[in-house]
Amino acid sequence: MTGNNIAALLSLFFTFAASAAPAADKVIISYSSRSYAFLPAQVAVAKGFFKDENLDALLIQMRSQVTVPALISGEVHYTLSFGNIIGGAMQGLPFKILAVLTNRVTYDLVARPGIKNAEDLRGKRFGVTSIGGTLWMGGVLGLEKLAIDPDRHDIRFLVLGDQVVLSQALEDNRIDATVLDLVFSKRLAQKGFTILAELHKANLPITSTSIVARQGYVQKNPQLMENFMKAVLEGIAFVLGPPNKAATIKLLQRRLHVSEREAEEGFVDMLIGMDKKPFPSMDGLRNIQRLMKPRNPKMAGIKVEDLVDDQILRRLDNSGFIDKLFAAHGVK
Repeated sequence: MTGNNIAALLSLFFTFAASAAPAADKVIISYSSRSYAFLPAQVAVAKGFFKDENLDALLIQMRSQVTVPALISGEVHYTLSFGNIIGGAMQGLPFKILAVLTNRVTYDLVARPGIKNAEDLRGKRFGVTSIGGTLWMGGVLGLEKLAIDPDRHDIRFLVLGDQVVLSQALEDNRIDATVLDLVFSKRLAQKGFTILAELHKANLPITSTSIVARQGYVQKNPQLMENFMKAVLEGIAFVLGPPNKAATIKLLQRRLHVSEREAEEGFVDMLIGMDKKPFPSMDGLRNIQRLMKPRNPKMAGIKVEDLVDDQILRRLDNSGFIDKLFAAHGVK
């Protein structure tokens, strides 16, 4: 057989193999803001973990107000949520929580230098991103931890913006206190601001960074769901793996457009908040339910367990898949 014939046969073989391979399933994943909390999904895209599971994944940033209708219509298949989508699920929207990457409050409660203890917060201005949002809920839980009742102690919540804005507002004396990630609170502490509580050490349950999908989509696509979860789990394993620290920090720099020092500080924040096995905490969901109930009394009738579908996650864990994945990336 001549060289030309062999080349022709090989070409025919690879053409047949390519056509026989199943087409990758397209999945669109939304996220609300640039944050280290969403890094496992970013890693899964960048490192090809979704491709390994025959998924063509697209990550898009989308405002929270747009995410809900996009998820309902099927324009978005999954969303990485800080809590607004969970609030929607509690109000009866057809969403399921598949996994939760962060199940506790990870902030520090920071106050201006003149405030030395919790009682000094009486009647003071407390900056938040939104009323009913995750940062607000974390702040309320932190105040409760310090025996401060927002109503009885006349805490005045001011809606200002994200943590960059809140940090600046504290420095400009436009607010008296707020809750911030360590990357921000550390800098303020160096400038003489008071850390009233390191809430990341208090183990206060709250459902924060979550993976949510439409219920009908979950039910119709069990194999696709399993492939998706495998890719995300490998993203978590990669991020938490000590041998991958340098690569993770570089990815943080690139994705968040921050300096190397800021990326390293964000990396530390991420390690503090992220759970190895992202099972949803029922206590975290109950805290959200309790905090949102005064704004929507109908939430009292919600059974939080009904909001969760972690069957695939539990099956992967019981099979030993997660432990093997972590071992492969050096996670102890």
